Amino acid sequence: MRAMARLLVVEDDPFVRSALIRELTEAAHTVRSVGTALEALREVAQVGFDLVILDLGLPDLDGAQALKMLRGITDVPVIVATARDDEAEIIRLLTDGADDYLVKPFSVAHLTARMAAVLRRTGRGGAAAGDPAPSGALRVGGLAVDPLRRLAELDGTALDLTRREFDLLAYLAGRPGVVVPRKELLAEVWQQSYGDDQTIDVHLSWLRRKLGETAASPRYLHTVRGVGVKLEQPPAEQA
Repeated sequence: MRAMARLLVVEDDPFVRSALIRELTEAAHTVRSVGTALEALREVAQVGFDLVILDLGLPDLDGAQALKMLRGITDVPVIVATARDDEAEIIRLLTDGADDYLVKPFSVAHLTARMAAVLRRTGRGGAAAGDPAPSGALRVGGLAVDPLRRLAELDGTALDLTRREFDLLAYLAGRPGVVVPRKELLAEVWQQSYGDDQTIDVHLSWLRRKLGETAASPRYLHTVRGVGVKLEQPPAEQA
């Protein structure tokens, strides 16, 4: 059976939100919803979504600002829902990181078509549930990472990772036991020639939490002070 997408609906209007949740759930998607930008940021940092539907008229932060903040922590595809049909505004939103947009009011059929197009473009959603991991999956101890299908498991249990967490884990899993410099991680995972080390530290902290470890008591992820990060098989699991 083909699994549908994991969606986050960010909408403060309770009637619109309820309608979207009902229609998208009936279409077999897994849907979570929040009503503020700060709640959205918290959800995205903790849960691996396939797509975010972001309303711009939020009560705590302007949606355009929320979009920029989302892009600071994740590459999850975002469809912006806006009542603003000004061309300059839409161009700015797309430039700031939106993958697509819809001008309110819109039908669920229209939203679903846009979602399908974005998910096809980004290669997210629709992984077949229960399929065995292919032989090309990267394995380090009890950790299995499949870069092609963007799936990760620890001791047979699926890991719920954000896109950036997955990219970081996959990059390190492809170089087991090798200390990868932070500069290389910024260049290869974040596609940045320079940046703040704190960005890496925050994502490592989130990733460690999902792997059931801490910086003080690491199992897989090890920080080498002043050098970089390495992922290696826990000593108890080494042959």
